Amino acid sequence: MARTPGTSVPQPVRAAEERSARIAVTVFPLLILAGGAVALVFPEPFSGLGPLINPGLMVIMFGMGLTLTLPDFALVVRQPLPVLLGVIAQFLIMPLLGLGIAWALQLPPELAAGVILVGCAPGGTASNVVAYLARGNVALSVAMTSVSTLLAPLFTPLLALWLAGRYMSVDAGSMALTIVQIVLIPVILGLVIRSVAPRAVDRVLPALPWISVLAITFVVVAVVAGSAAAILTAGWLILLAVVLHNGLGLALGYGAGRLFRLPVPSRRTMGVEVGMQNSGLAAGLAREYFSPEAALPAAVFSVWHNVSGALVASYWRRRPSS
Repeated sequence: MARTPGTSVPQPVRAAEERSARIAVTVFPLLILAGGAVALVFPEPFSGLGPLINPGLMVIMFGMGLTLTLPDFALVVRQPLPVLLGVIAQFLIMPLLGLGIAWALQLPPELAAGVILVGCAPGGTASNVVAYLARGNVALSVAMTSVSTLLAPLFTPLLALWLAGRYMSVDAGSMALTIVQIVLIPVILGLVIRSVAPRAVDRVLPALPWISVLAITFVVVAVVAGSAAAILTAGWLILLAVVLHNGLGLALGYGAGRLFRLPVPSRRTMGVEVGMQNSGLAAGLAREYFSPEAALPAAVFSVWHNVSGALVASYWRRRPSS
């Protein structure tokens, strides 16, 4: 996660962080496309990377924690309604969309469970930068991503058990413990380090977006290499499911903000936060608890939601935000 305008970051550091984040988000889809393509064509050299997926996710989550400060959570206290609406939309719209798309496309059980699990994941780690580029409410974006991530150990397994359990067996208890290990602990550790050593962390902030980019690319390469044959067999079906899931999430998230008469910047943030998922986490969980094939929707989502996010941000940036 690359946090854009921060309340407690010195201006020169903030500017460097923003430049790095904007470049990283632009280059990210290209890097991940290249990594996925190489793993698809030459899967053998990468076929043994599967056990390293969760450690890679821990690196991403630790980097997210380093970008957070306690003032980032102040919005939850000062304006709880938009944050609450956003988190409810996050854990309501996307899981149900995943179930609906799986049913409408008559997906095989492994792919259906994978699509639903993507919907049950918390907000995406690049959503804050996309919200910034779209002239959205960045403070709300940071708060929504942070709160949904902290709630993921509870809601992601329960929702997966309820919805994906229709297609495959779900061990919700073990999944919750895994999410605590690879999400909650690294995020809290990063937050603590940021609190006790802010100057040291400020020096590495500009590099964090690139670390996240490389780590997520690594996760996608590992997932694709482990299921290259399945991708070649069902690639277009997976892509259709992912495009529908992401596109409807963006639209319904924005629509939820409009329904509750939030300002335009907050509506944009709602759309971005609902439509962009932590698909790297979904890929790791799917591979561990379902099957390698179930991780494919998350791998494709990792590519597509950054492409669509960049396109939506470019469109909204050219339109009035008031």
